[in-house]
Amino acid sequence: MKIIAVDFGDSRTGLAMCDKTEMLASPLCVISEKDFEECIKKTAEKIAENKADIAVVGYPKNMNNTVGERAEKCTLFAEKLKEQTGIPVELWDERCTTVSAHNYLNTTNTRGKKRKAVVDAVAATIILESYMGWRKNNGKGITDL
Repeated sequence: MKIIAVDFGDSRTGLAMCDKTEMLASPLCVISEKDFEECIKKTAEKIAENKADIAVVGYPKNMNNTVGERAEKCTLFAEKLKEQTGIPVELWDERCTTVSAHNYLNTTNTRGKKRKAVVDAVAATIILESYMGWRKNNGKGITDL
């Protein structure tokens, strides 16, 4: 099943995608868009272009497990994305993914403008890897179409 993960941000939104076998998650792109509705539209276009079966939107809960303003905005983003694409859209806990993405980019010595351009797609890849691991561990593999 093709899955696209979304790390929604106010200025940049990272996308990552896995192959049909759900074995490999890779960064797809970063959408640089500040307009909320336009970002949803561009994300929906990428989902259609890549023929994704499911979208997973990062859900940034607070560290104490409460839902803040950012998580509420991601919930609205996910709802509107589902309306535009017609595919299932799930929210997935993304706490610390951006920190993990920065740590990964530190180990690969990615700096400056290049780092800024890819960090959101790397965060989306981390979200996707986590979601794929959950699917694998809970028997929700590619045969569940």
